[in-house]
Formats: sequence, structure tokens, C-alpha cells
Amino acid sequence: MTNLTFDFTGRTVVVTGAGRGVGKAIGENFRTAGATVYLVDFDADAVEKAAHEIGAVGLTADVSKTDDVDAVVERVISDTGRLDVLVNNAGILRDAMLWKISDDDYEAVMAVHAGGTFRFTRAAVPHFRKQGGGRVINVTSFTGLRGNPGQSNYAMAKAGIIGFTKTAAKELARFGVTVNAISPNAQTRMIESVPADKLALLTEQIPMQRFADPSEMAAAVAFLAADEAAYITGVVLPVDGGISI
Repeated sequence: MTNLTFDFTGRTVVVTGAGRGVGKAIGENFRTAGATVYLVDFDADAVEKAAHEIGAVGLTADVSKTDDVDAVVERVISDTGRLDVLVNNAGILRDAMLWKISDDDYEAVMAVHAGGTFRFTRAAVPHFRKQGGGRVINVTSFTGLRGNPGQSNYAMAKAGIIGFTKTAAKELARFGVTVNAISPNAQTRMIESVPADKLALLTEQIPMQRFADPSEMAAAVAFLAADEAAYITGVVLPVDGGISI
């Protein structure tokens, strides 16, 4: 865990795509900082296990479905009476070259990444407005800015999240709500599955010569969610070891 800590006592945090990896690390960091944390994931077994391990509440939901999203937010408000921080981290991959991507794989990636970010933020806004403030942190990607062969659907979704982040930041600022994003480059299951020779080439492209630990992503998210970042909004923060330079 990071040494960078903030006090989130009395605050309620929702993290999507939190059954493992970066999402779980984000939830764990908030829990350590005193927040009531809800982990959301499509994988029921994974999210229940993760929630048990860090002392959070695990909820199963498909972020591409409005009914699931609304049910999660309603549960959180029913339990705690508030929602202070929303971290939109859920994502999937359906990689293939452009001419090989099916409609189903295109729609699935867009629905989870862009659609999930939109749906959860929309559902949270009435509660943020009632409270007089809130934090939204979206997870985008370097691929959304620079592209990557075999990931046209993913790149399109992540680029959309950047545009959404900036638009939502402008719309919600007057209600005391900040909307920011991180662009991570962390050690994940996807990275672990890359063959050693290709992984070495990828690592060489990173100025810091390594992929981040998920806890380093959690530290960046915690900062953007903290009171100390109350005047920061509409920002895409690269947490990528310099690969986007």
C-alpha cells in the first residue's frame, strides 16, 4: 500500500470493475483511509472475495445495464444516505483488427467502458447535487489518445471517456462536483498474459522502465477524490511512467 493517505472517514465510495487488480487496489486504499466502500463487478465470486478481503461491500452488477446501475446507487443511498466518490473503472477487452471486430464485440466494449461511465455518473448526480458536492474519477487509457493496433473499439471508448470527463466537469462544477480521469499504465492480468519477449519491448517504451503497481493508481485516485484537490476538475492525469510524453 502507498504511504500517501487521506482521511475519508464518513464518506461513501463506489468503485466499479473492482473484483481484482486496479479496481480492488483503489477500493482497498479508500477503505484504509476510513471510507465505506462498495466494490462493483460483473464477476460475483471475484467481487465477493475482494470485498471480504478488504472489508468492503461487494455488489454484482453489469455496468452496461441501467437497471443494474440504478439498483447499486439505490442500495448505497439506502445503506449510507450518501455517495461521495464514484470511480468508474469497469472495462473489458474484445481485441481484433478493425476489419475483424464484430458488431457484438464493438457494442460490448463501448457499453461497458463509455456506457458504464455515463450511466453511473448520471445516476450519482442527483445525490451529489443534494449533498452539495462529490467526486467522479474515470479511468481512461493512453490508447484513447494515441491508438493501438487491434484495439479500435477500446481506443474509441477510452477517447469517449476523455470527452465525457471534460464535458461533465463543465456541467457539474457549479454543484461542487469535480470530474477527473486517470490514464494508467499498471501491472494487470492483461499485462501478465503478454509473452515475455513482447512484454520486454513494451517495457522499453516506458521511460521509467516498469509497469506500475496497482497501488500507485490508487494513490492518484485518492488525491483526486480528496479535499486537497477540490479546485481540480476536467483533468486527465497520466499515471503511466512517462509513456505518454
